[in-house]
Amino acid sequence: MSRVVLGAADEELVLRVKQATDGDVHVLPAGRLPADPARLFEQLVDGELPEVLLVGPLAPPQEVFSLAARLDVQCPGISVVLLADPAPQTWQEAMRAGVRDLLAPTADAGEIRAAVERAGSAAAGRRRVLRPVEETARYTGRVIAVASPKGGVGKTTVSANLAIGLTAAAPQSTVLVDLDVQFGDVASALGLTPEYALPDVAHGPAAEDTMVLKTFLTQHPSGLYAVCGAESPAAGDTVSAADVSRLLASLAREFRYVVVDTAPGLSEQTLAALDRATDVVMLSSMDVPGVRGLRKELDVLRELCMIPAGRHVVMNLADPKGGLSVRDVETAIGTGVDVVLPRSAAVPASTNQGVPILASGRRDPVVKELRRLVSRFAATPIVKPGRYRAKHRAAS
Repeated sequence: MSRVVLGAADEELVLRVKQATDGDVHVLPAGRLPADPARLFEQLVDGELPEVLLVGPLAPPQEVFSLAARLDVQCPGISVVLLADPAPQTWQEAMRAGVRDLLAPTADAGEIRAAVERAGSAAAGRRRVLRPVEETARYTGRVIAVASPKGGVGKTTVSANLAIGLTAAAPQSTVLVDLDVQFGDVASALGLTPEYALPDVAHGPAAEDTMVLKTFLTQHPSGLYAVCGAESPAAGDTVSAADVSRLLASLAREFRYVVVDTAPGLSEQTLAALDRATDVVMLSSMDVPGVRGLRKELDVLRELCMIPAGRHVVMNLADPKGGLSVRDVETAIGTGVDVVLPRSAAVPASTNQGVPILASGRRDPVVKELRRLVSRFAATPIVKPGRYRAKHRAAS
């Protein structure tokens, strides 16, 4: 993948940018610039993210500002450069949105080259800070709680596939925690036969010594680690909210991604997980009871001030024949829907086989949407580290 991606440009600007970058540019297809970074990444060739996103004057500035603001949060290793009227008001809005540089649409190849180099240097600097986990001795990982007010909406399936997708982006650096303390089924979803379960990890030597902790985890062939559910409801009930909080804190020091499959509703263990979470995936089936339950749960969490900074709303089991549109759901819950997972006959089959559909190699519409969900968390780490490590050594 080229280090520069160009969008919303006419043929004449494409030629100037190619001259400025010595041809090292990937030109996006003509049309509206995607508002969602995940949609943008789908247009790239091999999943490797660029250093610089250069946007031409054919895109409305407000759309660019919206995309730049989301990239600034989700993919801080990408710098955005905009070619637009450099009026003071435009400059101000651009900087607020996280746009790195603003050029006049008539900028020549030399000016474009200089702006790209500045933006690329800034992106490289950010990537040094956000370098892959293998290069970081100690860090605090992202704790991603997958929550739902109701059971039967595919929460474990989504959690398992999200964890598998993140493992592909950060090998050996993702752990999935089964926090449905009474009836957790992560082991079945991953086809695992664990030696130790949640109570073993939450109590005893694993809880007291991080050196021991990893030896109590179950490893999936993909490189994903798992804390599997208790063998019985009685054993699961011995895990308290304090145990959960302590365990997640320990795992976040050892793993880049900690995915937590919570129990339906708002148990004390789920609330403890949300209190530790950096992100929450709010999951619902796309039907009236599910959407109403989600609205109630969101309202409760808002009152408790327990919605993490990263909130991702996912509709599962979507069916065009169901009578609900995404707009209907957004109106009902009072917020936007980020990912819609279509109903698929392939998902129950993969679950029954203990092989997450993202690991099965199957082509299915739900696979594409699950990858969109993964990209909301893995956008920066998905960059191939070897390439940027080499650049950093050359620059130092």
